[in-house]
Amino acid sequence: MDPQREYQRLMSRRYFLGSSSGGIGAAALATMAGSSLEAIPTPEPGSRPYPALPGLPHFAPKARRIIWLFQSGGPSQMELFDFKPLLQKRRGQELPDSIRQGQRLTAMTSDQPGFPVVPSSFQFAQHGNSGAWLSELLPHTAKVADELCFIKSMHTEAINHDPAITFFLTGAQMAGRPSFGAWLSYGLGSESEDLPAFVVMVTQGTGGQPLYDRLWGSGFLPTHYQGVKFRSVGDPVLYLSDPEGFNRKNRRHYLDALNRLNQIKFEEFSDPEISTRIAQYEMAFRMQASVPKLTDLSNEPESTFKLYGEDARKPGTFASNCLLARRLAERGVRFVQLFHRGWDQHGKLPTALPKQCQATDQASAALIQDLKQRGMLDDTLVVWGGEFGRTVYCQGPLSENDYGRDHHPRCFTMWMAGGGVKSGMTLGETDDYCYNISRDPVHVHDLQATILHCLGIGHKKLTFKYQGRDFRLTDVHGKVVEKILA
Repeated sequence: MDPQREYQRLMSRRYFLGSSSGGIGAAALATMAGSSLEAIPTPEPGSRPYPALPGLPHFAPKARRIIWLFQSGGPSQMELFDFKPLLQKRRGQELPDSIRQGQRLTAMTSDQPGFPVVPSSFQFAQHGNSGAWLSELLPHTAKVADELCFIKSMHTEAINHDPAITFFLTGAQMAGRPSFGAWLSYGLGSESEDLPAFVVMVTQGTGGQPLYDRLWGSGFLPTHYQGVKFRSVGDPVLYLSDPEGFNRKNRRHYLDALNRLNQIKFEEFSDPEISTRIAQYEMAFRMQASVPKLTDLSNEPESTFKLYGEDARKPGTFASNCLLARRLAERGVRFVQLFHRGWDQHGKLPTALPKQCQATDQASAALIQDLKQRGMLDDTLVVWGGEFGRTVYCQGPLSENDYGRDHHPRCFTMWMAGGGVKSGMTLGETDDYCYNISRDPVHVHDLQATILHCLGIGHKKLTFKYQGRDFRLTDVHGKVVEKILA
């Protein structure tokens, strides 16, 4: 071959950019990826798969891990936490314009001829030394009331499910940003050598609004920071088992050879996705030994199933997932997110809501008790809540025994417990109609900033450069809610 043509072939644009990883090629790749390659830590052999970023945590943390019990659909705060006795006298009355204040409605109720007020059909009582008001639907949660920090003044900007959940978990209503767990994996790294830093589980058989993988995705962060979804049927993680006739020793030899090839490509192109591939293959190999032990509940005493309920024996139930969340936390998983769908009672609320509570109440309380008796609650932050609340007015016909409630982003209740937050307290108040916040409002970005603070992270400092801008979970908003910090 002509030497000049050979030189031109080798110095083609693609080869030049790919091979010049120390100069223009790396800069071009970083620009195309929209990020800084220098910000991506490459784990050393034998080290934890995802080390923390230099300088993190920013200050001494109160919590080391998070278990987030996300109640998808929007639990009704008036039926569960926010007691409004004066509404009993206003049943069927039109919601005053002075209360609504022209606030937007969903398309599901905007054309209703009226907006009749409907009080809760369930009884409330005060519990514990804190005197927290709780519905009769939550008898087990009532027993741990003094461990909880209720926030009754949450508010958000999104009025429909998908943008509201996306906002809670990524800091933006539009898809594409990294999820909360991905941010933590990126910033704080992993404490476990043989399990992912971020695990997701979804209660099976509940129906409700769809949940998309992007809710635990990595967005523009490297993909090895995304959550790993555990399944309830078959292998907890896809392709966990080796093919028949292919033993663990064969798998090790195969991965060693594959990793050497990937390392050659990484040294040539400095593509962070190749580094991710190497780390993920190694993690999968370790999980082949760790996950079966994790999901084997045969060593749990009977007292555990008495605490969580018999559903804890059934894979895919909320109770089973709560028990697995505790076992994951024990093994160093940084962020465990449970999703339970079906809290979207636009109609038939008096019969549908009790079923939701029956499936979740005991296990939620059991998780708090279990963590506490094991000495783990002090450094585990548990979060419970949905993407928004429900309206005080009835959606659809109001009858003597039936009613429904629409989406309400203006005010709703969540609770937290454990590492970094005060126990036995309630923050915030709503008006007599539970329609507007009257004291101590807490925005979604404020909650995100506060959770990060409990983990020793300054929410303005955890950033990632993408497309020329430094992004963060709280965008350009958020303030730490100092009043609830322990």
